[in-house]
Amino acid sequence: MPANHTVAHPPLGLLLREWRAARRLSQLDLALAADVSARHLSCIETGKARPGREALARVATVLDMPLRERNALWLAAGYAPECPEHALATPALERMRQAVELILAHQEPYPAFVLDRQWNVLMANDAAMRVNHLLMDGRESRHANLLHQVFDPADFRGVIVNWPEVAEKFLHHLHAQIAAAPTDPLPRQLLDSVSFYPDVPALGRVHAGGPLDPVLTLVFRHREGELRFFETITTFSMPRDVTLEELRVECAFPADEYTAQVCRRLAVGGQRPAP
Repeated sequence: MPANHTVAHPPLGLLLREWRAARRLSQLDLALAADVSARHLSCIETGKARPGREALARVATVLDMPLRERNALWLAAGYAPECPEHALATPALERMRQAVELILAHQEPYPAFVLDRQWNVLMANDAAMRVNHLLMDGRESRHANLLHQVFDPADFRGVIVNWPEVAEKFLHHLHAQIAAAPTDPLPRQLLDSVSFYPDVPALGRVHAGGPLDPVLTLVFRHREGELRFFETITTFSMPRDVTLEELRVECAFPADEYTAQVCRRLAVGGQRPAP
């Protein structure tokens, strides 16, 4: 017999039930919002009926499904995926890639980097490399993945003064990823992988009972003084490509004048910060 190369996909009904549960919608709620009869939706979930593409698109919109998960829904229904997924380096995304490069360049002399859905660092500006080398005393990171850089005691974690707060922030983001795409196994796998590192804090316990600053400041230790940054995240507005929807640009800004001074000095020749 010839080899079977058909890729197995979860049943459509199972996907819809999981997404309804995650969004806390009854069949009737979803049917009304998506302009589909409750009976027809029930038949779709039990496998007795196949939805048309237009009805399926309305259901996906009501469920606020990410593009990658919408593609999985199309495949489960027997349709070709509607949302393309191009590598960032392809000509199709040339203009978007140029926009990302412009953001990285304009962020100088402060760090900026680009992450994918797996938290891999795809791109970084020169400022990020300079600051990293300063804080790590010239050592290279053990990981190309930001999560592992932050949670591995032998990596960047060792120079983060307020590591429990920072770790909780990253755990919060992972839980948000799980909530945003409940049928996607990747965020859970990432959460499991960082949970193996020692002393990972319980979510929500770091600040229990204490006041919160307006934004989280990342504090890094160095023998010549602490560097303090806060971050902003840039994403594409209404993307129609899976890669673009999952891409984010993180920009670090100095939280005090000393940190700004160090970044400027590194940019004009790599001078060591003044004691």
